[in-house]
Amino acid sequence: MPDLMTTFSFFLEIGGVEMASFRKCSGVESETEIIEYKEATKDGKMLIRKVPGAMKWSDITLERRIDESKALWEWRKQVEDGDVDSARRDGSIVIKDSMKTEVARWNFEKGWVSKWTGAELDAGSNEIATEKITITHEGVHRA
Repeated sequence: MPDLMTTFSFFLEIGGVEMASFRKCSGVESETEIIEYKEATKDGKMLIRKVPGAMKWSDITLERRIDESKALWEWRKQVEDGDVDSARRDGSIVIKDSMKTEVARWNFEKGWVSKWTGAELDAGSNEIATEKITITHEGVHRA
């Protein structure tokens, strides 16, 4: 019987190294802009043609439990310090099954952390402290 896919076992890899596991991920999307133009037939009938335009990709947002690792913060700090070119990295969002075997991978190109959000701290809450990053990139592809 095949292993059922779950959405709770996914990881961020940077340069082939597993950087962190996450509890939420969104924005693994690609879209083609649509260009509309009008065209007249020989009979004078007006048609609207739709053709593909430029490709665009959504930013990837990842959220995870805060732990002792500062790797994501340090990646963001490179951008804050003005070193965006060094912060650009190729990476992957990887889904694994219950046996920790890779079942799906999306590779992104030249990604950098455009936003880091720390935990909302509330002494009256029992929520898990999380951090969130937004990765801006120049393309995502299913491997």
